[in-house]
Amino acid sequence: MHPITEGILESSLYVTDVARSALFYERIFGFRVISDFGGRGCAMKAGNRQVLLLFQKGGSLAGPSPHDGDGELHLAFATPATEMANWEAWLAQNEIAVVEKRTWELGGQSLYFRDLDRHLLEVATPGVWPIY
Repeated sequence: MHPITEGILESSLYVTDVARSALFYERIFGFRVISDFGGRGCAMKAGNRQVLLLFQKGGSLAGPSPHDGDGELHLAFATPATEMANWEAWLAQNEIAVVEKRTWELGGQSLYFRDLDRHLLEVATPGVWPIY
């Protein structure tokens, strides 16, 4: 039998300007920096037990655990169904274009938009997946 996990603790995005991206995620999602790695990146509280890591592209290649990433990645953030209209208004107020709005077979809804590095972000309500 395999060992137990308790879900995803952290996810990473690789960005061209860590400070600019941290401000974006703070302004749009209300995430706050909980650890600053200097010019290499930062960690942001993205939920009760979730961490969003923002790393400078090419900035984590040195050190004990070198890693890097590139390309347009995707992250989805959970939101109550009652907040979807607020999300649409908030994104419009912040001049962020909605790439797609979708209603899923189970009744959940998703709004897709891009961050400053063109990562595809999603806010999703319950009913998107059988487990959510």
